[in-house]
Amino acid sequence: MPSQAPVRSTTGQVLIHGRAFQMGDCFGEGNLSDGETPVHPVELGDFYLDTTAVTNAQFAAFVNATGYTTEAESLGVSAVFHLAFRGNPGDVINQVAEAPWWLAVRGANWTQPEGPGSNLDERLEHPVVHVTWNDAAAYAAWAGKRLPTEAEWEFAARGGIDGARFPWGNALKPQGEWLCNIWQGDFPTRNTRDDGFLTTAPVSSFPPNGFGLHQMVGNVWEWCADWFDPGYYARSPSNDPKGPQAGAARVMRGGSYLCHDSYCYRYRAAARSCNTPDSASANVGFRCANSV
Repeated sequence: MPSQAPVRSTTGQVLIHGRAFQMGDCFGEGNLSDGETPVHPVELGDFYLDTTAVTNAQFAAFVNATGYTTEAESLGVSAVFHLAFRGNPGDVINQVAEAPWWLAVRGANWTQPEGPGSNLDERLEHPVVHVTWNDAAAYAAWAGKRLPTEAEWEFAARGGIDGARFPWGNALKPQGEWLCNIWQGDFPTRNTRDDGFLTTAPVSSFPPNGFGLHQMVGNVWEWCADWFDPGYYARSPSNDPKGPQAGAARVMRGGSYLCHDSYCYRYRAAARSCNTPDSASANVGFRCANSV
């Protein structure tokens, strides 16, 4: 018997009324290799977007319903930030040479974010992590949703404030208040936790932007539907762009709890990054979209 098609669902989503906007880095603050320029006009139709990143509780419902196994679970290893690791040193397979703050930890996955001995008991409302692009797409299909395009993500992140650096405006800390979960202190050895968190925060910990969306920057990177190409903006269509036809890596947006302006100033609405679709780590999650 053929499997039943997933029922489209907009549960947990808000309707975002699309329009024309200027996409890209109008401050000249991005890395050239990320391809945040040229700033270019994009026009979007209406779409839906989850108000938060997908939580551990939501992902657990998917796994319980389908028996799905994530790629990190199948591989048996994933990347954990060194200050968060409290497990058996024997579970550390290696360190990433070019980024020694990442440990390849045996047994790290979405149910054990820091490896064996860690769990989700206090983190059901935190964003699910250690999910690849393939895992995120599988969840979205099951939920009757899809991953957002990069253009939809950036328009939504801006919250109706065209050209702003952050979802709430241009100042990182208006009135001295932290509005996102990023690194404070000296990266990667000392985090003062001024925003209250070393790693992930519950998905609704900070005020929403003008569209009612929480933590579009900081906390965890979010997978987008598009293939990544740093030169794409120069040839991007102006109407509802969906990225290159093919590629080696998928777009990630929003930055994470590890972003700091000393090395990764990517917690801006225009910032881009990417990774291969089978890559997972402790600071990457996703949220879902839907067409109208």
